[in-house]
Parts: sequence; structure tokens; C-alpha cells
Amino acid sequence: MHWSKTQSRARFNLATSGVASFPLCELPVNLEKLEINGDDSYGYAPLQHAIAAHHGVDPDCVVESAGTSMANHLAMAAILEPGNEVLIEHPAYGPILDIARYLEVNMKRFRRVEENGWGIDLAEIRRCVTPQTRLIVITNLHNPTSALTPESLLREIGDVARSVGALVLVDEVYLDAAYERTPRTSFHLGPQFVVTSSLTKVYGVSGLRCGWILAQPDLAWKMKRLNDLYSATPVYPGELLSVAAFQHLNLLRERARRIVEVDRKLLRDFLAQHSAISAVSTEWGTTLFPRLSRDCGENADPFLERLRSDFDTSAVPGRFFEMPDHFRIGMGVNTEMFAEGLNRISRALGRVDA
Repeated sequence: MHWSKTQSRARFNLATSGVASFPLCELPVNLEKLEINGDDSYGYAPLQHAIAAHHGVDPDCVVESAGTSMANHLAMAAILEPGNEVLIEHPAYGPILDIARYLEVNMKRFRRVEENGWGIDLAEIRRCVTPQTRLIVITNLHNPTSALTPESLLREIGDVARSVGALVLVDEVYLDAAYERTPRTSFHLGPQFVVTSSLTKVYGVSGLRCGWILAQPDLAWKMKRLNDLYSATPVYPGELLSVAAFQHLNLLRERARRIVEVDRKLLRDFLAQHSAISAVSTEWGTTLFPRLSRDCGENADPFLERLRSDFDTSAVPGRFFEMPDHFRIGMGVNTEMFAEGLNRISRALGRVDA
């Protein structure tokens, strides 16, 4: 997160994690009804109901949070005690690992491998899980690769978790970027599932910090009480605008989708032209996780540093996902900028080849 806040920006920024910002002026909302204060002690009821309706769940299962990272923190902190065993995917979104370290839990890993399309191997989870496992953590779509875990496999993961008395935490912040046949939330697969998400990545309204957790009502209440330590009450104007966003989600989503799909084609064509970079492509998601050829070195950092300094172009170093020969590219912000960024990567690769 520190790198993202202080070093990711460049004229041609491919280090993005979400889509282009949706302008307030294009959101059909009456700003005259916006208020600074209101009743939102343990959640703003209209927003609770909007989130619940979006997922088809009971409002008592909804916990508001300041974005998905805080949702993950609240969920893990409410479930785990120091010394508990948690099983987390590899590669993983760095802040999830930071939460586990902060909570002083016993962290174990299960591998996603590129040769398997970055998919989850159920046998790997079965090998890693123990009677001491209290939580299994995955992202779906996977961050950073955008790999999709199908419902059938999630259900089997839930069965493994239930057999040892564990829960499954699924970060679904990118799931709605599976634009065709969008899967339903895994929360419906059983009481062992806890889900986090937000409007920050797929809908272009990250400034609202509208995140949430789906959990069984007793656990949801525990998370709400725990949040008294962190944010106490949410920003009320943000809740009002978040309700307005939920009322027009298709408008926000389709605006982003058009950009993402054009960018995806550009990226697919780019990869076909460059043997020095390879990646598992998907038909969904806003990110891709290319690997730099071993001829270019075991570590992509020097290449990315030259890309930034000489070509004013940025991408996320794979070291933040424990894969230093990879880097993450984000789509969906601005196609003209994205195309030129890819062109500059081509020029940087030309220097490496030379």
C-alpha cells in the first residue's frame, strides 16, 4: 500500500487496481438531499438493505466497512485469536498477509500455480489443512491474476473447512468484473463462508470507501462491535452517495466494462507479439499478472524501474505478491493511456533484447 500511495503514479499508469473514476456529475442523484449527519450507529439502514438486496441476503448479515481491506481486517480479527492457524493462498494480496501478521496468527500457505491457470488445487488445500485450521482465505477473482474459482470448487473448499470446524473468507471485490454469467456470491454456499467486497474496484467510486462483510448474524454483530475500535461510525454523506450508486450500479458497471474490454483486447494482442512476456489470459477481471522471461532476469524490479524512469510508465512489481519475476497490469482506466503504456513496455523490452 505504501508503494501504491507514494511510487505507483506515472504518466502512463498501468499500476492501477480499479477502473476509471465515475464522475459525480454523471450519477443521477439529488445533491440537495445530501446531509452531513444522520442515523447510522451500526450501519445506515438504506445502505444495509441495498447491499443485502444486491447479494440476496438478510440485512442482518451485512457489516459496513471502510473498503475491502478494512473488511478483511474486521473479518479476520473477529474470527481469529493469536496463535490460531490460518491458511492463505500464494500468491496473495499483500495486505491480507499483513493482517495475519498483525493478528499474530500461525500462517500457512497453499499454492496457486501458473501452469494450472492460477487455479486452486483442492488436493493442495486438503494437504495443508489441519484440525487446528480456523480460517481459509482466498480472493475471487484472484488478485493479482484474475483467475476465477468456480462455485463447484468453492463448495468443496467449504466442505473441507467444515470438516475441521474452520471458516472460509472469500474476498470478492473483483467478482463483478466477471461481466458474463457473473457468479453469485459464495456466501450462499453455506454458513462456513464469510465474504468481503466493496464498490472500490469494479464501479469507479473508490472515494466513497463503501465496503462490506457478509457473515452469519452473530458473527456480523461481533464485527460491528469490533469496528467500534476503528471507525466508530461511517461518513454519513458517503453512505448516502453509496445508496445512490447502488441504485444505478448497472450504469457504473457498464461504463467501466466498455473500457476494460477494449483494454483486454489490446493486452491480448500485445502479449501475442512479445515472447519476452507471458501471462495466463482471462475473459474477465481488471488485472493481469505477466511473467518476464528468464532471459530478462529472475527479478522484474530492474526492468520496472527502467520502465518508470526512462518511459514514465508504471506497473506493480510482482514482489508485492511474492512473485518477483512477475508484475501486475491494471485495465479499465483510459484506453489511450493504456495503449501508449503498452507501447512503452514494448520499447523497454527492445532495450532488454538489445
